[in-house]
Amino acid sequence: MTQLPILPILLPLLGGALSLFVEHRRIGTVVQRSVAWTFMLATLLAAILLVARAHEGSILVYLLGDWPARIGIALMVDRLSALMVLATSLLGVACLLHACSGWDRRAPHFHALFQLQLMGLNGAFLTGDIFNLFVFFEVMLIASYGLLLSGGRGVRMSAGLHYVAFNIAASTLFLIALGLVYGVFGTLNMAELAARVATTPEASLPLAKATIGLLLVVFCAKAALLPLYLWLPEAYTRAPASVAALFAIMTKVGIYAVLRVGSLVLGEDAGAMAGYGWDWILPAAVGGLALATLGVLAASRLRVLVAYVVLVSATTLFIAFGLRSAGTITAGLYYLVHSSFVAAALFLIADLVRRGRGDAGDALRAFAPAPGVRVMAGAMFMVGAISVAGLPPLSGFIGKTLLLQAVPEADIRWAWPALLGSSMLVIVGLTRAGTRIFWKPAPVQDAPSGDGPRNARGRLRLPETIATMLLLSYGVAMAVVPGPVVAYTRATAEQLLAPAAYVEQVRAALQQGRLP
Repeated sequence: MTQLPILPILLPLLGGALSLFVEHRRIGTVVQRSVAWTFMLATLLAAILLVARAHEGSILVYLLGDWPARIGIALMVDRLSALMVLATSLLGVACLLHACSGWDRRAPHFHALFQLQLMGLNGAFLTGDIFNLFVFFEVMLIASYGLLLSGGRGVRMSAGLHYVAFNIAASTLFLIALGLVYGVFGTLNMAELAARVATTPEASLPLAKATIGLLLVVFCAKAALLPLYLWLPEAYTRAPASVAALFAIMTKVGIYAVLRVGSLVLGEDAGAMAGYGWDWILPAAVGGLALATLGVLAASRLRVLVAYVVLVSATTLFIAFGLRSAGTITAGLYYLVHSSFVAAALFLIADLVRRGRGDAGDALRAFAPAPGVRVMAGAMFMVGAISVAGLPPLSGFIGKTLLLQAVPEADIRWAWPALLGSSMLVIVGLTRAGTRIFWKPAPVQDAPSGDGPRNARGRLRLPETIATMLLLSYGVAMAVVPGPVVAYTRATAEQLLAPAAYVEQVRAALQQGRLP
């Protein structure tokens, strides 16, 4: 069990490497998928075990080598990182199932890239070192470049290249920020950094604030916070369905990084640096929430609408975490998990609609999908829309209610109108989309007949349907038995707001300088 923290990184790495050896056509799709599923399920099992260990309240520290304390590289497992790894693994299971309906055969190196993306995501959540956060960010992004551009042409290729260019620029800025952090504080380990930030001399505060501020800008760019959000809607809209569904948690990596740095390095024990950055992150989140909501209303395609729903959830999380109370962080973590699953499900539903209409795609003004698709996809869309809009009785309602109840009294005057107003407009946008897609009858000339529309308008495939229902069932389960999830997120929030144990355990392990 001492090697448990490395498994969610090591298993996808081995799975990606082995997938490269078996992806030759003569080996066969069955073998390729068997390898992918073996490592996917093993990673899920490791994530479940991590949550069980983290729920005990202890913080696991894993040193990657027998390095001296000053350059020690550590993995860290607390309640937050374990929760994020489990959410990623559960999402990965559904996305892989959807891809195995046939799309994986059309994308070169799909399974290898998919496993490497999981490795990057899990590594970003588990690392206790900012430099390795950069490394895992790059692993995640490079894999996402391949998944987004595989088999692409035309508009998808253009959107993919814009996505690549933006993230390369952000990564360059990340490297500059890392150099400044090391130059100012002499360390990149988060626990050691927290201790040194708290003792920053007054004369060095302006440079220290500029350095940490640059780091926060990078994280906010990865999380698509206003004004650095323009890359997300087009990239997510053009990505293949199973890839877009996995991308639903990628923006959460940036939000996770802001929450981790904000609670650990810039917490109440940070002296003059306490709470630094939230004064400008919160207004940006409110403005981004307004623009994302307008994007939901203005969307002309279902995939575009879902991409803006991802932005709505991201900005809502910034508001929840920016209020920096145990109650809002508890609600935010619950909402983070819920929104990742539901947004991913909506991307898969949009793909079902697109294939059910043939050439008409997922445009809101087109005719309804084929009868075989309309009922099932319509029912799943209704469940997803109710959940993501925050209507009772599903998980979105629980998350929004917890958040509204936890808003400090001094912030109610702006937080409630922003959160309730956005929810109301999202309901309008989703209702409009569902009405136009599923209630508008198909014209007579488009009805299936002959060799034309019958071949153009597809049917539901069983793996796609099961994958979508699996994602929706996660949210339904969170609504049916919310108690354990809320209790876990509440304990996570309390642990984040009292980071002394994290700092002490990681620094002690680094000083010890050997593997556990």
